[in-house]
Amino acid sequence: MFKEYKLNKKQIISVISLIIVISGVFGWLYEFIFYYFNSGMKTFYMRGGNFLPWINIYAYGAFLILFLTYKRKKHPLQVFLISMVSTGILEYISGYILYGKLHWIKCWDYNQEILNFGNIDGYVCLRSVLIFGLSGLLLMYVIIPMLVKLVKSKYKNIVFIVSIVLCSIFLIDEVYNLIFPSLFGLPKATGIYKDLGLKYLYFKY
Repeated sequence: MFKEYKLNKKQIISVISLIIVISGVFGWLYEFIFYYFNSGMKTFYMRGGNFLPWINIYAYGAFLILFLTYKRKKHPLQVFLISMVSTGILEYISGYILYGKLHWIKCWDYNQEILNFGNIDGYVCLRSVLIFGLSGLLLMYVIIPMLVKLVKSKYKNIVFIVSIVLCSIFLIDEVYNLIFPSLFGLPKATGIYKDLGLKYLYFKY
């Protein structure tokens, strides 16, 4: 992977780190904006479960798209379709396991959202997979080429440091909110933000 770009190990690490950050932030922004319109443009809702604006499933989806479509990137239609199907399956399985099986948390419910044509059990719908398909095109043909240019620029050493630091901060935030509140009784980001008066959607424990 990335062979044709002729990247060294540090540059590959930079690209991967930035994909983690960018894809998670992209997902947070998409949901933050969408749920504002879903509320009739009356309320902004916080999304995800971290202190920072980052949602993990979008990072997983980005790497799934990258892994499945990298060798097919000369065929945009294939990239689009594979991105749609693979991330749709990821979304359905994630929602089904987290809520349908574990009865732990329900982060989204397409039964209660606008533009939910093709809704399957509230876990996936046509609108969501179309967005994921378009996001796959954006990732493969815009984001990754831009990141490659960035990590090969004269600022590559600075980019490496910044990418590692940024990625580490987001992942530490993720690990903290997944593990430390349960093990040590520390406050979760969602609890703190709720105490501050910010609203969340579909979080059911």
